[in-house]
Amino acid sequence: MSLNTGIGPRTAVVTGAGSLTGIGFHTATRFAQEGWAVALIDVNAGGLEQAATGVLDQVPGAQVATFVLDVTDAEAVAAVAAAVAASDLPPVGTLCNIAGIPSPAAFLDTSLVEWDRVLAVNLTGPFLLSQAFVPQMIEGGYGRVVNMSSVTAQHGGGVFSKTSYAAAKAGVLGLTRGMARELAEHGITVNAVAPGVVDTDIRVGSDEETERALAAAVPLKRQARPQEIAALFVWLSCEDSAYITGITHSINGGSYIA
Repeated sequence: MSLNTGIGPRTAVVTGAGSLTGIGFHTATRFAQEGWAVALIDVNAGGLEQAATGVLDQVPGAQVATFVLDVTDAEAVAAVAAAVAASDLPPVGTLCNIAGIPSPAAFLDTSLVEWDRVLAVNLTGPFLLSQAFVPQMIEGGYGRVVNMSSVTAQHGGGVFSKTSYAAAKAGVLGLTRGMARELAEHGITVNAVAPGVVDTDIRVGSDEETERALAAAVPLKRQARPQEIAALFVWLSCEDSAYITGITHSINGGSYIA
């Protein structure tokens, strides 16, 4: 049974969808499997084409649209939101802010340029996208926002993601809580997902030994599959999650328990 049942056809807007190994792509695919239309957003035009093809390969007949976007560009974000509204896609029902970048730079080695870059993509991006798409959800009478945070926001970082990334992802938690309070009157829920180590290609340059060590440090002794994170994004977008808002949903295999 489709998780979209009862609310009519809806569109899931998914950022960071341009990598076939990434959480964004798997989230978009899961939405399509559940009967949603999907709007794929990424800065990588070539990756978006591959992602759209990948979704359609797994879900023939799915309604898929792609939008190349730098999520830190306010004018471009507004233009894409307008383009989605003017397209033949169904009304937007959920925004999944998944686009993000890591930063392994140590605190004392982090330049202001790097700091600004990491916060712009990981925190300002979700802010801009949410401001652009939430009005469409209010108008349509149904809305969910699901923001990508990280276990790094909770424990401070590790090998591949240190202070600037931890700060940005902690900011996402504050953004989520503030939005949840303000948007509740419109029936819009806002939640955060905080994964631990996930088997994706975000850790550029990582070797097999390091990847095994990352898995060994998790009580469940493995990395998460991107499909497992995707399933949580989709569930938080469905009707069954209507009374859950402002919450950080940890999905880390027991690597951080609080």
